[in-house]
Amino acid sequence: MREQVEKVIEVIRPAIQADNGDVLLHDVNEETGLVTVELIGACVSCPASTVTLKAGLERILIDRVPGVTEVIDAGAANHVIGETPVSL
Repeated sequence: MREQVEKVIEVIRPAIQADNGDVLLHDVNEETGLVTVELIGACVSCPASTVTLKAGLERILIDRVPGVTEVIDAGAANHVIGETPVSL
């Protein structure tokens, strides 16, 4: 499954790079179908990154790779609402 996900991401990557962003594949959980990626570059500060992730990457991966159920952003998953990346 991971190899199929990697191939699909390679097809999608040029469109993301055209907007000065990129996507890195972190993990593919074959049991749950959860794919963990990290949006980098311009995607980090882009307000449309959630749309890119869910309506773009997730939709395409679910359509093209049997078993994929969800795509999450590893970078966003590390942040807790209300906390900053630096603790004082």
